[in-house]
Amino acid sequence: MGVITNMMLIILLAIAAFGLIHSLLAGQRVKQWASRRFGQRSYEGFYRLAYNVLAALTILPVIALVALRPGAVVWQVDTPLLRLLLNGLRLAGAAGLGLSLIQIDLGRFAGLSQALAYFRGEPLPLPPEPLQTRGLYRFVRHPLYFFSLLALWPAPTMTETLLAFNIGATLYFIIGSRYEERRMLASYGDAYRRYQKQVPWLLPRFRHANSENTHQLLV
Repeated sequence: MGVITNMMLIILLAIAAFGLIHSLLAGQRVKQWASRRFGQRSYEGFYRLAYNVLAALTILPVIALVALRPGAVVWQVDTPLLRLLLNGLRLAGAAGLGLSLIQIDLGRFAGLSQALAYFRGEPLPLPPEPLQTRGLYRFVRHPLYFFSLLALWPAPTMTETLLAFNIGATLYFIIGSRYEERRMLASYGDAYRRYQKQVPWLLPRFRHANSENTHQLLV
């Protein structure tokens, strides 16, 4: 096969477009426009939910394309034991991703808590979230990204479009995490700087994660 096929290029461009759209939507200019256009309370109640719905609608066609048009096989592991090991790693990634989501305020993350507060007439915006430094967040600052990558890459059978998707997703996570770090610094200041110094960015470092260090992060 060629170095990069047309279908791989389409997948990479689609993920790049996805990342660009969501970077713009996460930016202050679009948020300020939405606040002015729909009113502050409506913005606080529905922007996060609308953001996530749009994210799903824009990434699902890419996932469908990967499934329906896999292209040529780039590599394939036929050894049963090695396949079992790789699938075990992917399962561990999926489990870690689920645990990472459970440890944060999932309702707020999805935008459902804000929408419910709007309909109930409760105050908006919601109270600030505490900085999450416990559980899996003791080992890595971005467990959602790390475990997503662990679920994606150890594929026993890697096709052209899946490879392109994984490359695009990896770049998206790397760039997205940098923007998220800026947002966290703006929100939590010195507490997050201390957290950055003690907990690695994207690859876990288990030997330095202990309850004493975690307790000291917010002191």
